[in-house]
Amino acid sequence: MWQLQSFRLPLPLYSPPRPRPSRHRLLRPATSAMHSRASSTPHQVDEDKAKLDDLKQRQAISYHNQTKHSLTSGYARGPRGLDWANQPNPFLRFLSAPLLPLLHVPPQPGDSPLYSSLFSSSPPAPPQPLSHSTLSRLLYDSLSLSAWKTTGFSTWSLRVNPSSGNLHPTEAHVLSPPLPSLSANLPFLAHYSPKDHSLELRAHVPPDLFHLPAGESSFLVALSSIFWREAWKYGERAFRYCNHDVGHAIAAVSIAAAALGWDVRLLDGLGHEDLHCFVGLDSANPSLPPQLPDRPVRGRFPWIESQHPDCLLLLFPFGKPPTVDYQSLSAAFSGFSSLNWMGNPNSLSKDHVFWDIIYRTAEAVKKPLTVGEGFSVNPLHASGLISENLYEKISVREVVRKRRSAVDMDGVHAMERNTFYQILLHCLPSGQLGPGEKQGKQFALPFRTMTWDAEVHAVLFVHRVKDLPQGLYFLVRNEDHFDRLKMAMTSEFEWAPPEGCPHGLPLYRLATGNCVELAKQLSCHQDIASDGCFSLGMVAHFEPVLRERNAWMYPRLFWETGVLGQMLYLEAHAVGVSATGIGCYFDDDVHKVLGLKGLEFQSLYHFTIGSPVLDNRIMSKPAYPGPGIDA
Repeated sequence: MWQLQSFRLPLPLYSPPRPRPSRHRLLRPATSAMHSRASSTPHQVDEDKAKLDDLKQRQAISYHNQTKHSLTSGYARGPRGLDWANQPNPFLRFLSAPLLPLLHVPPQPGDSPLYSSLFSSSPPAPPQPLSHSTLSRLLYDSLSLSAWKTTGFSTWSLRVNPSSGNLHPTEAHVLSPPLPSLSANLPFLAHYSPKDHSLELRAHVPPDLFHLPAGESSFLVALSSIFWREAWKYGERAFRYCNHDVGHAIAAVSIAAAALGWDVRLLDGLGHEDLHCFVGLDSANPSLPPQLPDRPVRGRFPWIESQHPDCLLLLFPFGKPPTVDYQSLSAAFSGFSSLNWMGNPNSLSKDHVFWDIIYRTAEAVKKPLTVGEGFSVNPLHASGLISENLYEKISVREVVRKRRSAVDMDGVHAMERNTFYQILLHCLPSGQLGPGEKQGKQFALPFRTMTWDAEVHAVLFVHRVKDLPQGLYFLVRNEDHFDRLKMAMTSEFEWAPPEGCPHGLPLYRLATGNCVELAKQLSCHQDIASDGCFSLGMVAHFEPVLRERNAWMYPRLFWETGVLGQMLYLEAHAVGVSATGIGCYFDDDVHKVLGLKGLEFQSLYHFTIGSPVLDNRIMSKPAYPGPGIDA
């Protein structure tokens, strides 16, 4: 058994942050990087596209490298302090838009399945009809406020869906068929307002312009990001965190929908421009200037508060997958510019800081329409279950609404080994498989919402799990990557199944030894990475995916980590502990621990699970009605 103590990184002590130098600028969002020739041959068109694709991929990789934190080189560029006077308003409102109140539906005994049974049933729950009540409950259990916190003179809100720094860049928009007491006659498109759990009507959608894929039993939820909310605190690295949060929200919607008997699928054949039209951003976003700055600048820039459309989710009853024609959808959405759009967005800050690399990268990773992929729904697989007794007797709705991000952990609590294994079983994308089948296809909740095979794995730092040696472990979530991972990582690693590991859980022990200080140091010296039962880094198959699929996979890799992160949050709370995501870690120093070189695999998100330490100075108040402030 190889000892981790024999593998010590030459990690220096904490080095103060220093700004990174400006890098070569590959793309500018206000102008096209390449123009078509007046008369181009098919070969020239293909050649031009290949060159542009390469530019976009290099921009994504350049952003990723530039925004790494490093033990030796300091931190990615960000504000040197927090400008509290210009902290963005966390609540986007469409002023003058008609308000459609939703029902407040707190969890009641028996109104949703036990959390432990949600992942082992098919379908997870009997499908409920779409109505004012069920739409209200879906949003209440996925994207609404979960509580208000107060201490001294400070008061702030928490939400069901987690967010980096509790800054919440993610916005949601709903397109629903007519619903009595909301909009009885016409389909409607509305922005979700979590502050008062209501919908702000943006437009009615005439039936002759657009038909929902599954008629009145389906509806659409679009997610978009306001980069400024994260960039206010985190600077250049904010684009990563915004996409973590998209993944958190995708998983939150998927789990809430499953408890209602609804399936969720990304409509990922659509392109950025289709989503832009769908959300009505020509009317909602402030106009961009003719030329954007090519360096970080401070000033008053209303266009920084623009929404960036991320993805569109289709919700429909389990077992009744609709037919989707992406070309027809795209054509219909292009006609949304003729809708009578209502409401104007409120201002979020007086002044701003423009971090140019975020917007150049967002431009580079815009996805085109890809009709050739077609629409399909994966079969539903149950996730592995060791014993329901490992979970508290708590419903799905109770778990999602009690989820919190731990601030501190006690450094004492030890988790049962089977509880540890059970959490990891629910992190597998394919769920339970037959003999000879491999993990990789996304069949299990909530991963089945995504349209690509799993690209994200997990390196685990085990600190306090009973009957399991401390050390470094690796969860292979796509077993087609196993050989490449083993070749890419340190040759001395064991790759041995740990004792008692359930059949079908591709977990491997790499090295034993106390890695408490190592985990803390790699996660920007944060105690929370070492004081839990275990922490982990999510390691993605990286550059080959961008080269094969194109630059638009860059944000999707972060979405996948966010979906996995939300699953870890829920699992932790369901077994009686807590968790928190860690966005600050030393990227390449993590890679050094694993022996990874180059960009084939990259660490994209860290996480920790353990027993929380509660701060008794902070009081908790109900989510609704709130105190009437924007915080």
